Amino acid sequence: MGTKSSSHSPSRSSWRHEIPGVISLTAALFLLLCLFSYSPQDPSIGHYVPPGGPVHNLIGRFGAHLSYALLWFFGMSIFLLPAGLLTLSILYFVRPDFRTGKKIFIGFSGLMLSSSGLLSLLAPALSLHDVQDQPGGLLGKALTGLLSSSLGSAGTALLLLFVLTVSLMILFRFSLLSLGSLLKANLAAGGPALMSLFRRGRAILPERKEKIPRIHTRKPAAPPAGEKANPPEPPPLVPVVRRGGGYTLPPLTLLDYKERRDAKVRKDSLLANSRTVEKTLADFGVVGKVVEVQPGPVVTLYELEPAPGVKINRITTLSDDLALALKAPSIRIMAPIPGKAAVGIEIPNGNRETVYLREVLDSETFRESRLVLPIALGKDIVGNPMVADLTRMPHLLIAGTTGSGKSVSLNAMICSILLKAAPEDVKFLMIDPKRLELSSYEGIPHLLHPVVVNPKKAAQVLKWAVEEMERRYQLIAASGVKNIDSYNKALATAAPQQPLPGLAPSSEGAPQSALPSKLPYIVIIIDELADLMMVAQKNVEDSLTRLAQMARAAGIHLMLATQRPSVDVITGLIKANFPTRISFQVSSKVDSRTILDQQGAESLLGSGDMLFLPPGTAKISRIHGAFVSDREIERITEYIKTQAQPTYDESISRYEADSDMREGEKGNEDVDEKYDEAVELVTDLGQASISLVQRYMKIGYNRAARLIERMESEGIVGPSDGAKPRKVLVGKLPR
Repeated sequence: MGTKSSSHSPSRSSWRHEIPGVISLTAALFLLLCLFSYSPQDPSIGHYVPPGGPVHNLIGRFGAHLSYALLWFFGMSIFLLPAGLLTLSILYFVRPDFRTGKKIFIGFSGLMLSSSGLLSLLAPALSLHDVQDQPGGLLGKALTGLLSSSLGSAGTALLLLFVLTVSLMILFRFSLLSLGSLLKANLAAGGPALMSLFRRGRAILPERKEKIPRIHTRKPAAPPAGEKANPPEPPPLVPVVRRGGGYTLPPLTLLDYKERRDAKVRKDSLLANSRTVEKTLADFGVVGKVVEVQPGPVVTLYELEPAPGVKINRITTLSDDLALALKAPSIRIMAPIPGKAAVGIEIPNGNRETVYLREVLDSETFRESRLVLPIALGKDIVGNPMVADLTRMPHLLIAGTTGSGKSVSLNAMICSILLKAAPEDVKFLMIDPKRLELSSYEGIPHLLHPVVVNPKKAAQVLKWAVEEMERRYQLIAASGVKNIDSYNKALATAAPQQPLPGLAPSSEGAPQSALPSKLPYIVIIIDELADLMMVAQKNVEDSLTRLAQMARAAGIHLMLATQRPSVDVITGLIKANFPTRISFQVSSKVDSRTILDQQGAESLLGSGDMLFLPPGTAKISRIHGAFVSDREIERITEYIKTQAQPTYDESISRYEADSDMREGEKGNEDVDEKYDEAVELVTDLGQASISLVQRYMKIGYNRAARLIERMESEGIVGPSDGAKPRKVLVGKLPR
């Protein structure tokens, strides 16, 4: 029995709830039949029909009298009554928890009153079946007459519109603000649906074309001139020497040629991504239209034209949401695109292409360029080769984490110079504390000095570079020109066996240096700046700052690379004098702002993906770095080595020897009889500081400081670490 009662209780509850719905539906149908079948010829209060006469109303005489009375009193607003009853019946059947209340009665009453008054006021000539006092009925006529005598027609209309609006808000439970936001979002979200309908209707209306984003097609990758489709065989390493024994530039055939299959741009996929971008932004209340799509080798640029009134920062804050909707690892937003009224959204391609160094060097951009020190950067986001001139930069600062492609791109830049310049035109001074990246170039005739791997020696080499810069300035100033280009041109046009005008003779009366020689460009490359800054920060920073400020006219250019772009490595002085910067993928937004003064590098894809900041502008370009393999580098260097042996500048070696001698003499001058005792003290205690030596040995501060500095120079203790004691780098000394 208990089971039966429990099974019947839900049906009994449903039965009680459905009765009001059935009643409302019946009443609505009854009123609709009465009103729609009304005829002025039927019997009513205003028209007598003898018994037995014809009745046209579907509900009979009762329906005829009822319909006439309702229309006469309420006018055409009476049709709201069956519509409301029909809505109530639907709600009763659809929503089991629906209940009527006073609010519904009040709202519907206000709706009937305001609609009757507005019909009488705004459409007095409108009539229905010649019923008197139409269209608002007797109620509307009386209401407007009463209000118009006090408020006038405009005031009456305003008051009735107010009552109508409030009644609708009560009945449908909505707010005007939420309705506006919902309507705006629905219109924006409905844009793709409308565009889909337009596409389906093109077969019916072919002249009405759908406005879709303009998609750029990439030019097919043509093989280099004289190349066949098959990869070429490795060229011989024995160069063809010019007549007269001149230097021959390495040919491009030393680089691998990869036959590129033209990637077919799938317009359906690009259009789908465009619609996803628009819909995702519309979901967050940002309305915009993708007007142009530019596919590239690694990323595709979607140009979004925002609607009027949309703030750009609302789009930039949605980068993570767009990446989620597009299933992309990361996206980058350019807001706005320079020179366009659009926002650029860079989305990674599903199939990434590799940009090879030979593609860039064999392009018209590189072949036809008259750049002095051309460096191949790679390709931009639409596939155009990017080449820059180091002499115009004039110095380059590079940053990127491990695996971001920093070292590979640095090698590509070096190889592009080697393929374009002879040893008498360009000299390299390479510093590689890691001993790995630049060792491939050991022994080429372009080197001024063997690759420097000792950080302390590197600081001395940079000091030599400063003195070389000053020597060159003296030569350039004495010759009456302003830069190295003018100096070399004046030297070439001077009479043989004659010094340049303005160069002072030596004390013996002979021309200075007998004959001045051509000044080659010097490119100083430091692969890891952080290692140098840790050992000798002050000396390195001072030398780099002076070179960056003054070395351009002397033909000395710097290329610094680091994988730790923190403020203690890229100091304010260094950053201020390196206007040209490249950032590969970094680990945080802070590192991106340190190297580029803006974020964005943390969203790069790695493997050569970079942001390039040219000098004199804040416009950042996204470039995909060129790839060069170790085997290609080896072929280029071997080709160059077969033509000439390196001739190192002896002045660098003499400068290093003099520096070591000066340090030794300074050390002898600073000999202190208590030095051995101080060393024994710090090794026993395992820590070192000036105050500790001063306290234990009962000596003055200056003397203790000299002892600690000597220990640091000899590698016994580490550098200062703020308020913390210095680390002792050696064990206890034997007694």
